Amino acid sequence: MMAGIAMHTAPLLRPQLRAIAAARREREGARPLRLSCVIPCRNEERNLDLLLPLLREMLDALGAEWEVILVDDGSTDATALVMEDWTQVPGVRFIQLSRNFGKEAALTAGLQAAQGEAVLMLDADLQHPVDLVPEMVARWRDGADVVYAYRASRADESLVKRSGARLFYALLNRFHRFRIPEDAGDFRLLDRRAVDALLALPERNRFMKGLYAWIGFDAVGVPYVPPPRAHGRSQFSGLRLLGLSIDGLTAFTTWPLRIVSAVGVAIATASFAYGAYLSGVYLVYGHQVSGWTTIVVALMFFSGIQMIFAGILGEYIARISEEVKARPLYVVKRAAGRGLQPGKP
Repeated sequence: MMAGIAMHTAPLLRPQLRAIAAARREREGARPLRLSCVIPCRNEERNLDLLLPLLREMLDALGAEWEVILVDDGSTDATALVMEDWTQVPGVRFIQLSRNFGKEAALTAGLQAAQGEAVLMLDADLQHPVDLVPEMVARWRDGADVVYAYRASRADESLVKRSGARLFYALLNRFHRFRIPEDAGDFRLLDRRAVDALLALPERNRFMKGLYAWIGFDAVGVPYVPPPRAHGRSQFSGLRLLGLSIDGLTAFTTWPLRIVSAVGVAIATASFAYGAYLSGVYLVYGHQVSGWTTIVVALMFFSGIQMIFAGILGEYIARISEEVKARPLYVVKRAAGRGLQPGKP
């Protein structure tokens, strides 16, 4: 894991990044840092009353001009009411989506509303510790455009989940010109340039981990150990994680389609060779070609292969269909509160 840290911190030694860091400090000498915090929520009523006082205290200690953007992604508890109460605090904004659109859509809604020159994203369950934020801001001031937090250990997860995560990242990063950091999620700080680049991407099937890496920019990782979830349970079941993995693979890789072609060529070659062998045996020895069992088994096998491949193609076609419809990522039901005013970063 330390090798991963070195890989991302090395670019910060470049002269142009030192110039960026100097420019950022010069701007902050004239005025405080403008920092936006985006928190997507679903059924987090009990956690918000614990998180927001800690976050507010930390932001005040930073001496920044700040805003907190709370995005309610179709909660079924009193999360929206808690958010609305917090809008009485200056700098806290509340965006309620009309239904559950998913975390990626909620994050995008928050990013589009953010006005800061740097934007922090974190979850509401207190597993993203706010005491790590000053270090992330310090890395940004040193010139990093993206500061992401990654888990220092997955010892608290099951063997199946750890193995699945390793396999997923191995498949995802195998043929790319960019690398998606392992064990990193949405807990990260983005410079305004990175936020604008992210929002300029037009796709509606938004696998955010991949998009963070695709836009590039200079990134640095910060390790952390997530504390236990304060209240409630995770919204990501095993099936939802599997679905998210499929979304990521189809959004950022084409190797499943290449496997379909490769297997098709291999099966066709093997079938031609076997047919030539049987023909040769018949011509030389006069043996009858046997078969009922062989034919039935072969038909069932190839039918199964065809259905699997049709499913792979269907996943890509379904995503093309979603993009062509061009529906909005989310619909806002209501919004309240006031944050940072638009201004030049």
